[in-house]
Amino acid sequence: MKNIVSIQLKKDAIVFKITEKAEQEQIVQAIKKKLPDLKKLYQESKTPIKITGKILKNREIDEIQAIIQEKIDVPIDFDTPKTLGLASIIRTFEEETNFSETTFHRGSLRSGQKMEKEGSIVIIGDVNSGAEVIASDNIVVLGALRGLAHAGAKGNKQAIIAAGLLDTVQIRIANIVKEINRDEEPLHKQAYVSVIQDNIEIE
Repeated sequence: MKNIVSIQLKKDAIVFKITEKAEQEQIVQAIKKKLPDLKKLYQESKTPIKITGKILKNREIDEIQAIIQEKIDVPIDFDTPKTLGLASIIRTFEEETNFSETTFHRGSLRSGQKMEKEGSIVIIGDVNSGAEVIASDNIVVLGALRGLAHAGAKGNKQAIIAAGLLDTVQIRIANIVKEINRDEEPLHKQAYVSVIQDNIEIE
């Protein structure tokens, strides 16, 4: 794969653009190759580096930042939300979610508990009212979902939510929110929630 990492010199920043399909190992190797030449530009300058393009996981961000700052001590800004949630979505993106890192949690989440993970989450139990589940990809609840579920929390509209029983008043996928009126809408058993034409649909 050519041009895994391209570099653009701008007035207020040096921009690294990472190809969407590049693997982390390829990205690391490409950056390491470019650093010696880039370092020559930093004899006295402290121009910040901005990294854009591919959506990166937290550990990938940390690895790339460490590699660059080992050679060049300048501020680095990643155009990727470091935290999950509606407030941290910088941009929406399209991504295949058939395969993603999955966290399995055995047991129910009580009111006040919050689970927040990269990748997908499978809850082997219930998510009770007042509990929160936030994932950058899919959320599957084998029991009842009564609390807040926010799938695709970094902007992935391809993410889904599935629950044995959907009994909540609000669900979120990416930056799309659906309010559910319990008086008007029946309980959904074996519910499958996805985004269709920028609207959340429950099947």
